[in-house]
Amino acid sequence: MKSTNIIYHQASVTRDRRNQSNKHQSIVIWFTGLSGSGKSTLAHVLEEKLFNKGCSTYVLDGDNIRHGLNSNLDFSDKDRKENIRRIGEVSKLMFQAGVIVMTAFISPFGDDRLKVRKLIPKGNFIEIYCKASLEICEKRDVKGLYKRARAGEIKNYTGIDSPYEIPENPELIIDTDKESLEESVFRVYSFLESRGVFK
Repeated sequence: MKSTNIIYHQASVTRDRRNQSNKHQSIVIWFTGLSGSGKSTLAHVLEEKLFNKGCSTYVLDGDNIRHGLNSNLDFSDKDRKENIRRIGEVSKLMFQAGVIVMTAFISPFGDDRLKVRKLIPKGNFIEIYCKASLEICEKRDVKGLYKRARAGEIKNYTGIDSPYEIPENPELIIDTDKESLEESVFRVYSFLESRGVFK
């Protein structure tokens, strides 16, 4: 059931004013890729670099979100879609608050990623596909989740018995099984700089 009798309140402290105060643009950087493709690692190292530059930043990480906000969701297709819908709305709020938001979610379905993109003003949503082969991702599997999925202990695991839809037109493709972490961070940072996110 949807809420009724609600009116959206327009804040007097706008995103533009926050950006002016922060001395950088707010933006949503959406890292997507298989589990083990390097999304979280890249997002957190990038955040460290941006934070040290004085930027207002935050990383929304898949496991962390499922500990709280989305603790009532499982890994069915329906709940995965709801997981990404909620993250999209949270990202939008943080974007409006002047933050450089980085998300690290498998977000396997292209339609869900497109819906989030549409929440953010054009040019302010950067989809980054962390490209890595399934073989490499399984080798990096410190949690042992791929092994358990192959043994049938975990159902609906992306890349094993649940699909991952590769982004068709991401702003960036980071080949994490060929590039070093330093190279990957540099590429994303340079892209943000070229977009005028900061000076």
